[in-house]
Amino acid sequence: MLNLVVLTGAGVSAESGIPTFRGKEGLWKNFKPEELATPEAFRRNPKLVWEWYDWRRQIISKAEPNKAHKLLAQLNAVIITQNVDGLHQRAGAKKVIELHGNIWRVRCTNCGKEYENYEVPLREIPPKCKFCNGLLRPAVVWFGECLPLDALEEAERLAKSCEVFLVVGTSGVVYPAGLLPFVAKQHGAKVVEINPESTPISEIADIVIREKASVGVEKFIRTMLNL
Repeated sequence: MLNLVVLTGAGVSAESGIPTFRGKEGLWKNFKPEELATPEAFRRNPKLVWEWYDWRRQIISKAEPNKAHKLLAQLNAVIITQNVDGLHQRAGAKKVIELHGNIWRVRCTNCGKEYENYEVPLREIPPKCKFCNGLLRPAVVWFGECLPLDALEEAERLAKSCEVFLVVGTSGVVYPAGLLPFVAKQHGAKVVEINPESTPISEIADIVIREKASVGVEKFIRTMLNL
C-alpha cells in the first residue's frame, strides 16, 4: 500500500464557497488578514476581530465538503491541513492534523480552557468563557504565534517517512507548513502538487497538476498507481 501524506490549503475549501484567506471579500476588503489575525489586533480590538471570525464562521457553517474533500477522505491517508474549517473531518477523513487550529474551537484568555463552540451567529461579541466568564479567543494560530508543537512534530515525522507527499491547494508561502514538501523531497519522497497556479513548491515537485483541487485530486487518484 502506498505510503501517502497529504498537505492541504485554502484552495481545497474554495470550491465549497469559502473565501481564500487572502481574498478581498465584501465587508473585509479594506482589511488585511495580517491586521486582524494577530495577538496585537486582538488586544487592540477584540470586538473587531471577533466580528471578522463570526462572519467567517457563518460562511463556513453553510458550506459542505466538496468533491476534493470527499476524494481525499477516501484515500485513507493522513491529511495535514492549514485550513481551520473542519471540512476534512466532515467529509469523513479519519486522520487530520490541524496545523493552524480550528475555527469551531475557542480558548479562554483567562483560565486557558479550550472547547468547541458552534454558535452561529454568536449571541455576544466578543464571547465570554462558560467556565469563568473570561474573554474568549478563536483557538486558531495567528500571525506571530507558534504552531502547536505536537502537530508540527507529527507533520514533520510524516513528511520524512512517506513515499508520496501530495500538496493540494496551498500557496506554499506560509511557514513552517510550506517547508514540509521540501522536507519530504529531501527524504526521498515523490512530491505531487495540485494547484492551478505556480508556487514555490512547483520547482521541486515531481508531478504538477495544474487544476483546481477537485479535478486535480481525481486525476491523481486515476494515475497514482503509476507514480
